[in-house]
Amino acid sequence: MGCVGFGVGLHCWVVRLGYEACIVVMTSIVDVYVKFGCLEDALKVFDEMGERDVVVWSSIISGFVRGGFVDEAMGLVWRLLFEIGEIDVMVIPSVLSACGKSGELRRGKEVHGRVVRNLVSCYDVVVNNSLVEMYAKCGCLDASRKVFLVMGDRRNVVTWSTLISCYGVHGKGKEALALYDKMIQRGLKPNSVTFTSILSSCSHSGLVNEGQALFDSMMRDYGLEPCVEHYACIVDLLGRAGRTKEALKLIKSMPMKPIASVWGALLNACAMHRNVEVGEVAAYELFELEPRNSSNYIALCGIYESVGMLDKVAIMRARMHELGMTKAPGCSWIHMKGRVQVFYQGDVCCPSEMVLDVLDGLYKIMAIRSLRDTNHELNWLEGS
Repeated sequence: MGCVGFGVGLHCWVVRLGYEACIVVMTSIVDVYVKFGCLEDALKVFDEMGERDVVVWSSIISGFVRGGFVDEAMGLVWRLLFEIGEIDVMVIPSVLSACGKSGELRRGKEVHGRVVRNLVSCYDVVVNNSLVEMYAKCGCLDASRKVFLVMGDRRNVVTWSTLISCYGVHGKGKEALALYDKMIQRGLKPNSVTFTSILSSCSHSGLVNEGQALFDSMMRDYGLEPCVEHYACIVDLLGRAGRTKEALKLIKSMPMKPIASVWGALLNACAMHRNVEVGEVAAYELFELEPRNSSNYIALCGIYESVGMLDKVAIMRARMHELGMTKAPGCSWIHMKGRVQVFYQGDVCCPSEMVLDVLDGLYKIMAIRSLRDTNHELNWLEGS
């Protein structure tokens, strides 16, 4: 907080000395507010700037994306396109990140079109890596793969790690492993991010033995010391497989203090497998680390309810009420007729029976296509 106060003090001196017209100085002030999460202050300074360059646009957009304010970030993207009419290479990764997190596929394609027209950005590795990630987050894994293939020899470790992560998120663990093996064959050395991507992919697909072997190879083969994110992946991997006690034992053996994501992975696994004993341990650790996070209380309530411990459910709900906690409804969204339609949990604004029938049909189609696509994905890797 003291550092934020120091930044505010600097801003005051900038105003007193009359440097408000200096774009470099004001861009730095915006950047200070963004990095400390003071996004309202950053936006206020940004709006008051008479002239804005690509650096400040990139800083403000990426700040809102990192802060989770994706709608606001997309609003800034539209302002950028309206005011400047073109997107600079420096801003494109931030814009694509906003598009991916908001599911704005149409806007992402528009940015891609601008990239294609701009031959300089076409060959920018960072831009292409951002395109790979954006398409995957919008559900277009085929488009991600096409961008990856077009990059050819310009692919670096980040490119491979990004696509590995994309396959993992889409539940294609075997394909992610094949891609990892292909990267090693090409002589590229995996880094810490690569291992986070591949371990997470194994976790999403239930590849326990493969994930543990990769975790062991980090130090043995590449001299990489596992960090807390890697432990979180292994805890999630073991937990999803029902090996919650083994996951708890691993947490207790960690060389660093477990953070919320580690305990959260264990709690979610306990909710999945109805493990009250280990779930309580994870939950109470999270209550200390995240005292205002209602989802931890809700998860523990769910575990109690699943095994019929209704007295403890009542105690947890009473505690949540005392702390003034409310549950934010879950939501999903889909593009339809040029608009993003949002569906909230418990929403009765649409005919639920119709939606359930459509979902049931989609599940059946997905199951059939998943079997067919696995062979297809493994085949294209042979030529990559």
